[in-house]
Amino acid sequence: MSNTATLEVNGEKYEFPIVTGTENEVAIDIKKLRGVTGGVTTIDPGYKNTGSCTSSITFLDGEKGILRYGGYSIEELAEKADFLEVAFLLIFGELPTKEELDKFYSDIKKNSIVDEDVKKILDAFPKAAHPMGVLSSLTSALTAFNPDAVDVNSEEDMYNSVVRILGKFPVLVAWAMRKKSGLPLDYGDKNLGYVENILKMMFKVPNEEYTQNKVLVEALDKLLILHADHEQNCSTSTVRIVGSSHAGLFASISAGISALWGPLHGGANQAVLEMLEAIKEDGGDTKKYMAKAKDKSDPFRLMGFGHRVYKNFDPRAKIIKVAADEVLGDLGVEDPVLEIAKGLEKEALEDQYFVDRKLYPNVDFYSGIIYRAMGIPTEMFTVMFALGRLPGWIAQWREMRLNKEPIGRPRQLYTGPTERAFKPIEDR
Repeated sequence: MSNTATLEVNGEKYEFPIVTGTENEVAIDIKKLRGVTGGVTTIDPGYKNTGSCTSSITFLDGEKGILRYGGYSIEELAEKADFLEVAFLLIFGELPTKEELDKFYSDIKKNSIVDEDVKKILDAFPKAAHPMGVLSSLTSALTAFNPDAVDVNSEEDMYNSVVRILGKFPVLVAWAMRKKSGLPLDYGDKNLGYVENILKMMFKVPNEEYTQNKVLVEALDKLLILHADHEQNCSTSTVRIVGSSHAGLFASISAGISALWGPLHGGANQAVLEMLEAIKEDGGDTKKYMAKAKDKSDPFRLMGFGHRVYKNFDPRAKIIKVAADEVLGDLGVEDPVLEIAKGLEKEALEDQYFVDRKLYPNVDFYSGIIYRAMGIPTEMFTVMFALGRLPGWIAQWREMRLNKEPIGRPRQLYTGPTERAFKPIEDR
């Protein structure tokens, strides 16, 4: 393969270097395009063909169904690592030693207290407020309680900012849920593991002793690992572009939360359950809705099936399907909505229309099922996604700052009116 690509514009030819990644991905480097051509740019709505950065964090091959963090397959990490090991890997580039992991968790626990005045901000929200809006606001508010700028050239400063947000974020997640549920706020137990403490902070009832369920702990740990990073998606790109202005970590993460909220991104698992509820209200006929999904003239969309990036089976879905079966089996939940979900899954895996188009159940489908079975309210599903994605956002922000990437500033192709004279109001 040639190491340059030639572009011809108005009879003039221009050469641009071809760069190759470590997994043999090929890209044309056009960063000098506008300069050498006198103003020519590219148009790529949705950035489906445009790389905004180079990154050593996550490799994704949608055609082959491959997802790796720092070179480690998602299958092996989900089986052998815990969430904090994966967080360390994403942020610092290597799996931690026993000593590094112990220190990492100890430092996170030391930073798990949120300033009491944050509760006053939470109190100002109505109980009906969506937990994602609450989480985004509280995360942004942390900036006011931690005003010192991070010196990105200081490893100590960077490390302290990482453990600070990893310690405080689960507290905000739990508070968002407890506010919604009308339960008193809780800090959990420093003697518990990271995931165990999250569950206790969320579900501990004041007049009852909280008992850990090993199956739920393992399922949530896997879910958080599977959601930890996913290359340059909408929310991650948002974190990087906000951070490129040298906005702080809390502000950048808050922007990522807002981007994740949409139903086409992190809100998809909530949309799955809302769809299942609607099918239940309409009598629960899964065959009817599978037919609607195949009818191009019907506006109904089958949420939780297929994926924009994966053109085959979502590798995360394969892993979490097993966890979903274990959770449902352990809890013995009798829920008509979950029965509808199982019916849709069975039909989609057997229906030739869906098989031919590779519209398999994705990670959003199974995560929604698990969260519902665990007793997590539907509006909290995207918050749980944010909790898992936190290490990836941190890693991407840190990488962007350490690489000294320029401020994000996309171009546009103007299609409005050409120059025209101003008319006085009486002449309009």
